[in-house]
Amino acid sequence: MSEMSGATTSLGTVALDPAGDRTSNPPDVTEDPSQNSITGEHSQLLDDGHKKARNAYLNNSNYEEGDEYFDRNLALFEEEMDTRPKVSSLLSRMANYTNLTQGAKEHEEAENISEGRKKPTKIPQMGTFMGVYLPCLQNIFGVILFLRLTWVVGTAGVLQAFAIVLICCCCTMLTAISMSAIATNGVVPAGGSYFMISRALGPEFGGAVGLCFYLGTTFAAAMYILGAIEIFLVYIVPRAAIFRSDDALKESAAMLNNMRVYGTAFLVLLVLVVFIGVRYVNKFASLFLACVIVSILAIYAGAIKSSFAPPHFPVCMLGNRTLSSRHIDICSKTKEIGNMTVPSKLWGFFCNSSQFFNATCDEYFVHNNVTSIQGIPGLASGVITENLWSNYLPKGEIIEKPSTKSSDVLGTLSHEYVLVDITASFTLLVGIFFPSVTGIMAGSNRSGDLKDAQKSIPIGTILAILTTSFVYLSNVVLFGACIEGVVLRDKFGDAVKGNLVVGTLSWPSPWVIVIGSFFSTCGAGLQSLTGAPRLLQAIAKDNIIPFLRVFGHSKANGEPTWALLLTAAIAELGILIASLDLVAPILSMFFLMCYLFVNLACALQTLLRTPNWRPRFRYYHWALSFMGMSICLALMFISSWYYAIVAMVIAGMIYKYIEYQGAEKEWGDGIRGLSLSAARFALLRLEEGPPHTKNWRPQLLVLLKLDEDLHVKHPRLLTFASQLKAGKGLTIVGSVIVGNFLENYGEALAAEQTIKHLMEGEKVKGFCQLVVAAKLREGISHLIQSCGLGGMKHNTVVMGWPNGWRQSEDARAWKTFIGTVRVTTAAHLALLVAKNISFFPSNLEQFSEGNIDVWWIVHDGGMLMLLPFLLKQHKVWRKCSIRIFTVAQLEDNSIQMKKDLATFLYHLRIEAEVEVVEMHDSDISAYTYERTLMMEQRSQMLRQMRLSKTERDREAQLVKDRNSMLRLTSIGSDEDEETETYQEKVHMTWTKDKYMASRGQKAKSMEGFQELLNMRPDQSNVRRMHTAVKLNEVIVNKSHEAKLVLLNMPGPPRNPEGDENYMEFLEVLTEGLERVLLVRGGGSEVITIYS
Repeated sequence: MSEMSGATTSLGTVALDPAGDRTSNPPDVTEDPSQNSITGEHSQLLDDGHKKARNAYLNNSNYEEGDEYFDRNLALFEEEMDTRPKVSSLLSRMANYTNLTQGAKEHEEAENISEGRKKPTKIPQMGTFMGVYLPCLQNIFGVILFLRLTWVVGTAGVLQAFAIVLICCCCTMLTAISMSAIATNGVVPAGGSYFMISRALGPEFGGAVGLCFYLGTTFAAAMYILGAIEIFLVYIVPRAAIFRSDDALKESAAMLNNMRVYGTAFLVLLVLVVFIGVRYVNKFASLFLACVIVSILAIYAGAIKSSFAPPHFPVCMLGNRTLSSRHIDICSKTKEIGNMTVPSKLWGFFCNSSQFFNATCDEYFVHNNVTSIQGIPGLASGVITENLWSNYLPKGEIIEKPSTKSSDVLGTLSHEYVLVDITASFTLLVGIFFPSVTGIMAGSNRSGDLKDAQKSIPIGTILAILTTSFVYLSNVVLFGACIEGVVLRDKFGDAVKGNLVVGTLSWPSPWVIVIGSFFSTCGAGLQSLTGAPRLLQAIAKDNIIPFLRVFGHSKANGEPTWALLLTAAIAELGILIASLDLVAPILSMFFLMCYLFVNLACALQTLLRTPNWRPRFRYYHWALSFMGMSICLALMFISSWYYAIVAMVIAGMIYKYIEYQGAEKEWGDGIRGLSLSAARFALLRLEEGPPHTKNWRPQLLVLLKLDEDLHVKHPRLLTFASQLKAGKGLTIVGSVIVGNFLENYGEALAAEQTIKHLMEGEKVKGFCQLVVAAKLREGISHLIQSCGLGGMKHNTVVMGWPNGWRQSEDARAWKTFIGTVRVTTAAHLALLVAKNISFFPSNLEQFSEGNIDVWWIVHDGGMLMLLPFLLKQHKVWRKCSIRIFTVAQLEDNSIQMKKDLATFLYHLRIEAEVEVVEMHDSDISAYTYERTLMMEQRSQMLRQMRLSKTERDREAQLVKDRNSMLRLTSIGSDEDEETETYQEKVHMTWTKDKYMASRGQKAKSMEGFQELLNMRPDQSNVRRMHTAVKLNEVIVNKSHEAKLVLLNMPGPPRNPEGDENYMEFLEVLTEGLERVLLVRGGGSEVITIYS
């Protein structure tokens, strides 16, 4: 404790018992437990003639006894409670936070917080399985699995098909890892991928990629509708086709027209369902998912059954050519009717006469036999050896079985064969298959409904990708091992009587797959038509693309009507394309571009390592993100290079349009963070305004004290600044030389070189700036105001505590300190004051254990949370643990506060031990009263001593040389106007008047000292001393062995008369602690739970 702790005065003695308790009471003081305040003679004396100003520390004319802001335990902080609230009130607001719905107003706006208080909200209860895993499964599994995977395997072969699936799955897995890092870097509001990308890369990229993602989701609706219509017309009710053709070459054109008509009607039906009752779409999601799971299980069951009892699906072959079985009654050239052999229906297709005689037949038909092979030979048949290799064919080619010998005669007829409907290639198959692995962001889209999104999103998404990847890869092998190659290449099942090819393998019936896949595609289409308008509405409400503003409007119930109509119109364009194989690559482009920028966002944030980048998901790396980005880019050009170029041009045009319109949105994105490390262009952008909370990093202005030899007095201050380098911010080292610039320019250059040399030794990367000023405080003010350039300006001032201010007769040291505190407060800068800086560790030391203790009394922007995290990135503090203490008052629920604080730190991604210290109202102790009295007596005594000393020093002042050498000073001593001096010469002549005046002065001085002995302490100062003493007791009790204690720094008094008392309060608050960092926020948030 201080040197005055055991002092004795005329009013009483403070005794410390061996246990350290303050036990004795001063005379004339009584304690009233019911009032919890000092009463009796003291309270009466406050109203008599000896009463001083009501409060030299604070103008509290509006003070009311019951005001919670004037709690005795937090009296030191009461002046700023309106801007720096108690931690308990902050935590209660954070505990009531709920994520906003997709398309809602920007989640950082304060209005939403107040709205959340008024309207009761449903607490999110969805876990990982129901909230993320199953929705991801439903969105990933889709129409491609049932309609095209067998064709991909048959065309590309098992090996290449396996490679296609593996590449696509690797792409989504790497993207999921990057997405998990972004999604766990704070609370992700419901809004999904668009919010993640836009808040990570900025409005330009966010708008461009957001629209691409919207278009991808819209075209996905078209793809699912086309898939459902294909299942309906080809496999369920083929007779429902409106357009028909007997010519095989024209039949595909007729099918496209059917798809357009039925697809448009089906789109209108789904849009009406979404428009009328979107809640029913979500309710039926479970049914649609059940259809998918049952269908997949039926495939595995059929594959297992085929190993011992393969299903009977004969395929009719003419030579090595596959015949369509849709119009064939029997797989033979002839058939037996009674005892007669007559031509079969097949004969009539290849010959011009139904009689054996005088018939002219197709030459290939004449020279080759008609045979029947097993379409599903089964798992044990060894057919996989034939299906390992690719068999790419041009459009119109006949599907053949290479292993079957046949005549080389080609023949002329082809309409009864199974033909290739599209020219296939490896790149085309990649584009067609990729949509089947999309949908990985379904979990992040539901983040507002999750109980613990930061835990559920990574686990659920990655498990869903692993599950679907296993299903796809295993199905590639199973299809190749169970199904004949010509059947695999038969896209529409013409060789197996029009059955869905994957259905022929399933058990117990092909209809399980047909019905299941139909309902799953319907459900997926509804989900796309539900999500896409809301995505467009979110983009429109962000107002980054002005012409989309109209689509931000919605019905009274929040449904985006106009956005739904635009979505339907765009989906209609996809339906008019009419071909699933042509729509899928377009869909792939948009999703690949979206995934590319998710990987880019993660890589950029990881390489920048901004202070806000603290993902709870640890298993990410910038190299993985770059690999995912490269795969996405490669897949775009592999699947369709011209589509890729068109998609990039569209995205680029949107980007430039948003930039041209002036996207004045600030979301704390990575591009803005990157600007902090750039030059002219970045500086111009940074001047637009203060950085977002997510981009906030400590830009330090370190104020150094120089001795008379221009050497740094406390080099450990620079060491401490270097240990905050994880903040990746600017460091400016400044100091002041008192004097005239013209005369002291050389000293300034020498001091600058000294500081730069020390900065190199301490590995501080930054700039040095010295100011020559007539007065020290003016020089400090100039540094604080003018350091930096544009957006590269300091936001935090670092300085040392003025040690020995009590012992110094010169008050300028601590007055300069308080003046600096006031200047930083006025400039809205954060302030770090290192007390006992000489005990701080050097960069060569390394703590093997210990704690960094944070005492969070009031909330002033979150600096107390951010600083220990940054220190722990340095090797000196890396092995220390963070402990966070906060204070609970009598009205606070300490158990709930601890839970809320733990939740708050969890969302901040900061690992720390939490403890709530209870400080109930207690009577003001004798020690507090005595300590306050001694503080006030000392201040009054020093004022009187300074006046008498001035008188005594008058004659000495006369003999001083006016032109004495200019003494170089620095922070800590200032030759300014604070000490009153007399410049005029006074000729001391002893007269009677002088004698009488001298006697009067002495009498007045004696009266002053008598008043000093009879004074009573000011009540408000007693309360502040009570706060300092009580807080110091609990801090020393809990943190006396801590390696570093971080503590809220109370604000300076508004009335300068209380400055010296303020210094005393801070001394009492930090007594008994080895290393203390007093932290005062700049008034803005520096840390956020948001992503």
